[in-house]
Amino acid sequence: MALVVFLRGVNVGGHRTFRPSVLARELSDYDVVNVGAAGTFVVRKPGSRARFRAALQRKMPFETDVMVCNGGELLRLEMENPFETEPARPDVVRFVSILSKSGRLRTPIPVSLPASGEWFVRLVAAESRFVFGVYRRHMKTIGYLGQIDRLFGAPATTRNWNTILAIVRILKGEGRKRH
Repeated sequence: MALVVFLRGVNVGGHRTFRPSVLARELSDYDVVNVGAAGTFVVRKPGSRARFRAALQRKMPFETDVMVCNGGELLRLEMENPFETEPARPDVVRFVSILSKSGRLRTPIPVSLPASGEWFVRLVAAESRFVFGVYRRHMKTIGYLGQIDRLFGAPATTRNWNTILAIVRILKGEGRKRH
C-alpha cells in the first residue's frame, strides 16, 4: 500500500524553504508524487517504510518532523467524511491535523479556540492520529492552530481538507499526473 508523508513546518513564512517537486524527483525510485508546496507526498512504491524514511531524511536540506501514514488511513477518512455535519462556508476552512503519534485531548470535543469570545479554530473530531476542525481566515488563526500540539501532547502538522481529498484521488489512481 502507498504511504502518505506530511512534513511539518516547511515552506511557511519564508522559513525552512525547499522545493518539494525537486525532492519528489530525487526520490523517483519510490514513485513519489508531490502534492502542493507544504511538504506533502504520496509514495506509491515505498518498499520498506524505514528505508524510505531514511532516504527521505538524507535528501532533506534540514531536519523536520515527518508524519507517515498508510494510504488506507486516508481512504478511510474520506469514506467516513468527518465534516458531513459542518456546512461548507467561504469564510471557514476545513482541516486535518496529523499527529506524530496518537494523542488524547483532555477536554471533550468540540473545542473552540480561544475558549471564550469569537472562535478562530474549532476542533470537531479526533480519531487516532487525526484531528479534524475548521478555522476562520484570520491572522490570529496560525497561533491557535499551533496549540493543537499542546492540547494533544504530540507534534502536529495541518493540511486543508481539499489537500486530503487530492491525496485520496492520487491513491485511487485518479491523479496519475504529477502535481
